[in-house]
Amino acid sequence: MRVHQYVYFSLRSDYIPADEIAARLGTEADEIRVKASRRENPPAPRCHAWNVVCRDGGLTVDEQIDRVIDRLQPLTDQIAALAREIDASEGECRAATLQVVRYFNDDDGEEENPQPDGTDLVRLPGQHQLLGWHLDRRVLEFLHHTGAELDVDEYGY
Repeated sequence: MRVHQYVYFSLRSDYIPADEIAARLGTEADEIRVKASRRENPPAPRCHAWNVVCRDGGLTVDEQIDRVIDRLQPLTDQIAALAREIDASEGECRAATLQVVRYFNDDDGEEENPQPDGTDLVRLPGQHQLLGWHLDRRVLEFLHHTGAELDVDEYGY
């Protein structure tokens, strides 16, 4: 089995464009979405988004999450304030989300490594090194403080 995965933290708004979110937080996004830039009616994407992303290969989901949170940790209070403002004024969906995306049996994914690096151990088939992950207290506190949701999308081919 091949696994392709990435993680991103997103601040979304119907009215505040990504460049304004960046200006208010004092940092640029890795990726942005512009509301209705692909299609006007119905709008696609349906909202503006400011995203900080980790697509680094060879890392477990929790390691990718750690890299994103490490970058965002100094901005926790600003992110929390902006997310509360957006949630209070727009209210349709949560402004802040930590997103995990995984594709199983993806041609572009990482192959299963039957022998863990630096050991004599051999994994049983189906014990892909990228499977399994957890959220530590630091990540949970960040999500709680910023009011962010956790959304996990997993796709199989």
